[in-house]
Amino acid sequence: MTVKLDISGGIARVVLARPERLNAFSDEMKDRLIEITRQLQLDARVRAVLLCAEGRAFCAGGDIDTMGASDVLAARARIQHAHRTILGLANLDKPVVAAVRGPALGVGFSLALCSDLLIASTTARFGVVFKKMGLAPDGGLAYFLSQSIGARRAKELMLSARMFGAEEARDLGLVAEVVDDDTLDARAMAVTEELASSATFALAMGKRMFRAAGPGSLEDFLELEAHAQAQAAQTQDHREGATAFREKRAPVFCGC
Repeated sequence: MTVKLDISGGIARVVLARPERLNAFSDEMKDRLIEITRQLQLDARVRAVLLCAEGRAFCAGGDIDTMGASDVLAARARIQHAHRTILGLANLDKPVVAAVRGPALGVGFSLALCSDLLIASTTARFGVVFKKMGLAPDGGLAYFLSQSIGARRAKELMLSARMFGAEEARDLGLVAEVVDDDTLDARAMAVTEELASSATFALAMGKRMFRAAGPGSLEDFLELEAHAQAQAAQTQDHREGATAFREKRAPVFCGC
């Protein structure tokens, strides 16, 4: 099972469970998360959700083995598949806490930002690393970052593709708390338990208000993203980026 679900005491614990691949986001994981978020939305027992991961990484990004779609339509379908996961998490009418240790890169960063509160360990590392694969950002990452820190800061993270740690993420306003690695699980659970014991219907209505208050809907943004990323996935640069990743060398891009 690549994503595990445990429901107890009003809390749904959703665990990315592919530690041998640093929880790289596979098609099976997308299917499972879509199924889980649909279930959680309708389950009256669930009052709060904790999103976490097994192993030393939260999610190292998309699974390289699922990249390289044969044409624009296939690439678009792959992106829209991931979008159903992002929308399922982001639109949950339950408070969602993410516990992040180790890398949360690319779409893994997006998954973390689908949460309402992000608790990070001192080992957490974040990055908008798509340019290294010859791709545009996906998973709604440009949307989440622009909403959270503004477009100029978000573009710097995309253009540099640099990695940054939990303390900088907290300073940017992306992370609510930074804790020692050995206390991450307990602290994230304590925050989730407090939310589960609160007025969760009111919190659900509040989440809907925040979604409505933004400059544009996540759904509209993801439609634009699917078009842009499907085009980028067909470029020579993406093929070079994927090949270089597999060969563990620096890519040589041509801008085409």
